[in-house]
Amino acid sequence: MERNPPDGPSPVHVPLGHIVANEKWRGSQLAQEMQGKIKLVFEDGLIPDFYLSNRSCILYVTEADLVAGNGYRKRLVRVRNSSNLQGIVVVEKTRISEQYFPALQKFTVLDLGMVLLPVANQMEASCLIVQLVQEQTKEPSKNPFLRKNRAPLSELSLLRTVQRIPGVGKVKAPLLLQKFPSIQRLSHASVRELEPVAGQAAAEQIHAFFTQSG
Repeated sequence: MERNPPDGPSPVHVPLGHIVANEKWRGSQLAQEMQGKIKLVFEDGLIPDFYLSNRSCILYVTEADLVAGNGYRKRLVRVRNSSNLQGIVVVEKTRISEQYFPALQKFTVLDLGMVLLPVANQMEASCLIVQLVQEQTKEPSKNPFLRKNRAPLSELSLLRTVQRIPGVGKVKAPLLLQKFPSIQRLSHASVRELEPVAGQAAAEQIHAFFTQSG
């Protein structure tokens, strides 16, 4: 298998119904939790932690990664700069790492424009990752934002990210994304622009979330 060149991740073939995982996760709780739900194939030398498809991957930031500093950022940038790969960042937001979360959030969502999904632990992360893969094969959703027969992983994960913004939730997220179809556009929207879609209280919460995340 071709190894990763200096400028970014190399293509990885992901068999149907499988996840290709970085060898470092072999034997971990995260891998063990996924084993009974989906088949894992381990590979050495991967930049991402998990490939969900040939074009989609997970970059996992642990509690220890956050506490240790900004070393994780290089991996995020390399995947973000890859023209053939959609990267989703999953982060362990715990009592210990919570103080470091705003900086990661700003860097990932606002600076890189990537999707960020916080989890409490590896067990929750395993359920999230498996669900993201399984949702690719479901029937068309009634959700107006997910009208395609098989919504791209980027849309599913973007929807999940917006749902986690204070004041949004599952009802307002698809409505917001119809008018503001990217994190960048949503983050630059004014309260006046947000209000017709989300209502005054939620509009103020959304605006504060982005303007205060630095």
